[in-house]
Amino acid sequence: MHDQADTKNLSVGAWTKRCYFAGRALMDERLRPFDLGSTQWYVLWYLVNNGPSVQRDLGRALELERATLSGIIATLVRKDLVAQTADGGDQRQRLLTLTATGDALWRRLPDLTFIHDAAFGGISEADLATTIRVLKSATERLQTLLRKD
Repeated sequence: MHDQADTKNLSVGAWTKRCYFAGRALMDERLRPFDLGSTQWYVLWYLVNNGPSVQRDLGRALELERATLSGIIATLVRKDLVAQTADGGDQRQRLLTLTATGDALWRRLPDLTFIHDAAFGGISEADLATTIRVLKSATERLQTLLRKD
């Protein structure tokens, strides 16, 4: 484990990454008994909350690269949690739908809101709003820089 001297000089980016990975590790630990990873959970979450989706749109919404999303979808289809069919308007596009098995699994999954509560409970709304505003601005700046290259 790192001692305080190792972490006191970390940048905001390093702390953001450490927080993300800690939350993701906790998600993965709680989802492991269901043979589900955190990224697979996000795909199911999106379909539960937004209904059927074209695979391309899902990738954009979750900011997943096409190859990564294809592998995740293939796994979810193999597990019979998601159905993948040709979209009526464009046969090249794949429409993703939660299956009955996927819906049944979703209803059995643990509520993961405790992760947010554990990480941010007791932190003032003003501090959280500032944190979100700063990270959003930094992300937009980096994405703009990336598009210029």
